[in-house]
Amino acid sequence: MKRTMKFILASVVAISLAGAAVPASAAKFLVVGGGSTTGVYYQVALNVCKLVNKTLKSKGYNCIGRPALGSVFNINAIKRGLLNFGVAQSDRNFQAYNGTADWKGKAFKGLRSVFSVHPETVMLVARADSGIMKVSDIKGRRVNIGNPGSGQRGNATDILKIYGIGMKDIKAEGLQQGGASRALVDKKIDAFFYTVGNPWGGGLEISNSTAIRMIPINAKGIMDLVSGKPYYVMTNIPGGIYKGVDKDVPTYAVKATFVTGANQPNDVVYNVVKTIFDNLDQFRATHAAFKYLTKKDMLGGLSAPFHPGATRYYKEKGLMK
Repeated sequence: MKRTMKFILASVVAISLAGAAVPASAAKFLVVGGGSTTGVYYQVALNVCKLVNKTLKSKGYNCIGRPALGSVFNINAIKRGLLNFGVAQSDRNFQAYNGTADWKGKAFKGLRSVFSVHPETVMLVARADSGIMKVSDIKGRRVNIGNPGSGQRGNATDILKIYGIGMKDIKAEGLQQGGASRALVDKKIDAFFYTVGNPWGGGLEISNSTAIRMIPINAKGIMDLVSGKPYYVMTNIPGGIYKGVDKDVPTYAVKATFVTGANQPNDVVYNVVKTIFDNLDQFRATHAAFKYLTKKDMLGGLSAPFHPGATRYYKEKGLMK
């Protein structure tokens, strides 16, 4: 896995260097890690880079938004200098900086927040013909809990623990979301967990080809989890978005956060933030999940300290004291 990550990202940088329109010494090559190509994280990475390239090309910027394995992968890749920026769930942002969960005993104190993006609901999606009506019904069933290194896997693990379901009680799969979506349609799995912004394009495709059911995730244990964590909120997956899901589905949510490392140059972070915030209408138009973003909201849900380059912009614009 580690060698593969190095090879992929090194290849990306090499390709971008080969296609540069400015001298290498003057260029600023940025690689942004997203998530599955069917999810919204990839859209964040892709569209941040599109705006950066459009706006900062004359300054030598060349930004590449790449699919990646998710929150844990992106944060660790930033720590190792393999990514300049990455998208990560707000809970993973907190855990990495404070040295808990996947980072227990090895806190990443060099993690820096840049801004937050859309809220992401935690979903349990089942085939309508599976007979799964509530979380406990997944016992004995084949369920995708997310690939290692993804935030959704952490959420799935929390949910299983709260509902008293052990890994031995289900036939767990560790697929990336694109594979999980295909597996549900092909009847190779009965359900999957996923953490994503709404509307989710992949979910729209699934519900148009396969009858699905979205399962409520709102047990008292979930509410207790949310009340004790500043990066979680109780919410609903709105009814009417996905075919066959006509009523609101209660669950909880995190926020997508855009992060970097403390060693990222101040001027680079400043210019990236300025590009997105000065052109927020353009960014909002790139995906339905970004439609209601506000500058104020984009400074919330962040646990790691702000990068000084981001702070500089926010203070200039009166968004931060």
